Amino acid sequence: MATRNTETNVVDGENNKTGTHLSTNIVIIVDGNVVGAVQTLNITEARGGIKMVDEIGTDGHIDSAPNSSTNYNGSCERIRFDRMRIAEAFSRDYTHVKSQRLPFDIEIHDFFHDADRGNAIITIIKNVWIESINYTYSATDFVIADTMNWQAEDIYSTLNNGPVVTGTSNAVGQPITFNSIESTADEGKYRGALDGPGLLRAFD
Repeated sequence: MATRNTETNVVDGENNKTGTHLSTNIVIIVDGNVVGAVQTLNITEARGGIKMVDEIGTDGHIDSAPNSSTNYNGSCERIRFDRMRIAEAFSRDYTHVKSQRLPFDIEIHDFFHDADRGNAIITIIKNVWIESINYTYSATDFVIADTMNWQAEDIYSTLNNGPVVTGTSNAVGQPITFNSIESTADEGKYRGALDGPGLLRAFD
């Protein structure tokens, strides 16, 4: 059954349904090792800027285009657990920011469908550099939490080694407009979609 106005699915056939995405089935992995005791993982994807093109004689924008690449940054808060500080928990052989020599990848495995690892959405945060590590020793709270801020070169996601979003409907009442260049970039085969062919002639 779906709601009358929006067609949002509230049951699966005749069965009750939970369609809300939960974080309890998400695993964070670095170099094949699961990172435990994580409290929060924040990810921000931000386009550096959008250039609006105006002209004399027209009161309004006549076109627009990105004028810089997308930036990827975020933070992770982890309870200092099993003796490991946060860099160690991310499979690094150091504890301080100055010691990082090479970037690393963070994998997020989202088991939204079932326990089959083949059905997980795998998001790769590519070439992560630690920007800062923060922690506090406090007399009012003996539990020590490390916070790591980072920047990365790229981010992409796959499902069964293919695109997460397909040209078919992801859910009843939610048709998806498929664009092969955007889908390819989403899989990480392009660093961005703007260098795909035919951009100036693309209209859908």
